[in-house]
Amino acid sequence: MRRVAAYGVRKLIEYTEKHWKILEEKRRRAREIMESLLSFGVESIVYGSVARGDVNEKSDVDVFIPHNIPSYKVEIALDGFEILEKRIIQATPNYAIKGEFVLTDETTVSFPLVRMREREMDFYRFGGCIDYSGIKENRRVPGVDKRLVLIIPTAKGHREVPLTDMHPSSVARMLGVSIDIVAERIRVLTRRREVGRTGIFLCETIPLNDCFESALKAIASRNPAVRRRID
Repeated sequence: MRRVAAYGVRKLIEYTEKHWKILEEKRRRAREIMESLLSFGVESIVYGSVARGDVNEKSDVDVFIPHNIPSYKVEIALDGFEILEKRIIQATPNYAIKGEFVLTDETTVSFPLVRMREREMDFYRFGGCIDYSGIKENRRVPGVDKRLVLIIPTAKGHREVPLTDMHPSSVARMLGVSIDIVAERIRVLTRRREVGRTGIFLCETIPLNDCFESALKAIASRNPAVRRRID
């Protein structure tokens, strides 16, 4: 399994036994979280490397609830898991504000605190995402990683195709997203490559016994940009 691939190089990766084991463990973790949410009627997706298959030992298990839901329902569903941190995040002033539970084992569970736009859902499709049935059926999906490399699952591993080798419209069709999100993610991730990790507009930790909705109101009362996104 590759640790770091050179940007701009096509590759065919064959997974080792260790890689398959790590993927199985990460997916088992995602499945137990998603099953617990589903038992309370909450559907979710897992996105990123766990959905694509190109994991490593440090890969996060990122679960997202793609619809508005009271935060208490999520918290009840996660009652059996250790919550390390609760935070409110927003990538840019124009993007959806989300609540996020940080759990053990490199796991996060996030959900929108405002109504999401369809374009914002494309972010998850661009990186690759699957629902609970996909996890149960052990499916893997294509998606683009942070190096701007398209990961295409194969029976023995995956193929890597740099986005520089593809027309944006082809990427959009393959991933089922708008061409606008392809252009946007290329711009954002290219900048990250050039200047290092870029910050996000809002990332505020809240007390574990606080309600997300009340904490967001407090943040909005002092932050006009947050208030505008809520309205």
